Amino acid sequence: MDSIILNLNRNSSIPLYMQIYDHIKSEILSGHISHSEKLPSIRELSDNLNLSKTTITAAYEQLFMEGYIYSKPQSGFFVNKILIDNVDNYSSLKVALPVDSKEDAHIAAKKEYTDSTSFDFIQWKKCLNRVLNDYRDDLLIEPSPQGELLLRQEISKYVYQFRGVYCTPEDIVIGAGTQQIMGLLTIILNRLNINHIAFENPGYMPVQKIFLDNNFLISSLPIDSNGMDIMALKNSYANIAYVNPSNQFPTGTIIPISRRYELLKWASSNNYYIIEDDYNSELRYLGRPIPSLKGLDEDNRVVYIGSFSSTLIPSIKISYMILPKNILSKYMDTMANYTQTCSKTEQLALYLYMKEGHYQKQIKKLRKLYSQKLQKITSLIQSKMKGKVNLMSNSYGAHVLLEIDTPFSSYELCERAEQVKVKATPLDKYTNGPVKSDKPIILLYHTKIPFESIDTAIDSLYKVWFLKCTSH
Repeated sequence: MDSIILNLNRNSSIPLYMQIYDHIKSEILSGHISHSEKLPSIRELSDNLNLSKTTITAAYEQLFMEGYIYSKPQSGFFVNKILIDNVDNYSSLKVALPVDSKEDAHIAAKKEYTDSTSFDFIQWKKCLNRVLNDYRDDLLIEPSPQGELLLRQEISKYVYQFRGVYCTPEDIVIGAGTQQIMGLLTIILNRLNINHIAFENPGYMPVQKIFLDNNFLISSLPIDSNGMDIMALKNSYANIAYVNPSNQFPTGTIIPISRRYELLKWASSNNYYIIEDDYNSELRYLGRPIPSLKGLDEDNRVVYIGSFSSTLIPSIKISYMILPKNILSKYMDTMANYTQTCSKTEQLALYLYMKEGHYQKQIKKLRKLYSQKLQKITSLIQSKMKGKVNLMSNSYGAHVLLEIDTPFSSYELCERAEQVKVKATPLDKYTNGPVKSDKPIILLYHTKIPFESIDTAIDSLYKVWFLKCTSH
């Protein structure tokens, strides 16, 4: 391809790199840019559009991370093969805004290394006070089993604007944390005779335990650099799959667009379902968050799970799920037997917090703060622990994945991290079967460490991991 012709609106609120990204993505999905076709180089497109190389690079990086294009060293960027049955329906995804209608870590974080600057307590307190002052009569009424309508309206707007998910407030169910939401979901699925679930390995074990405790058959399937192994999924006899498409826990793997369509095709052709846990999807530090799998779902096969715990504070236990129509129908038959477990006061406070734009500002603040922390921690580990620590994953989310050259086990390393008040977890906790590595691998939670304490924390880790390196 010699060039890309597009009309850029330089006065638009949409960044120029996103206009380029949207145009190229649309051309790929429509077939106007063919599989394996080479895109113009960054320099060429920069010159043709009279834009900086940084802008073109940002657009290409977004396309690359989502799997629309791939790179060849010394050759440039090329278009991936996208397996989609009906590309003509792509335009139908652009819909109008909806109208209003257990602790998971082996070692608990110590308060000395808990970052209190990452949440706007003042604005949250103002929202709580407004609820107590302006919504007194509402607080005297039992909360809706499905969750407060005002909050569901704000969530429906948010997931469309930031995650590409179209839904109505009636499709949303709110609960007190992801584990409570999952427990309710298992009841509904059992009543639909959906009782064999496939999980990613490694993956988030507390959720697996919920399904196991509710008599589901479990298939633990390997992941590769593109996410869950589709052939293994087809051979598993599972009728529902649980995935983290935009930030796989704990590896940070992103499922590219082609495999997302493969997953959707598996579900649609077999009358199966997918649970998309959109874990920490907002915490991407380069470009914008990866669009959700639910946003591609035209056949009502995806249950979307979202949570505010990692973007507000963990003690605010508010999560939600967006249900496909027939699962929602079964929920409606079931909900009369259950009451809402999530605080109505906090639901209304979060409604105000989102409506007034504080939550969106919170996300921007977290991305900036966590990006700075990540860059600093990465730099310090690479300089102070060079040759001893391999950074396996350090681009997204709340932790970095470290492979460490040491005689200690992963659990011993985490115990030593606890001694210096740094939160870490062995990868073994999230793996069915042995970890395929000769060296211990751990998750180090960088978001918990205040920025000004990072130097001290890394120095302390170096001492307890390597200067005291004697066997027990």
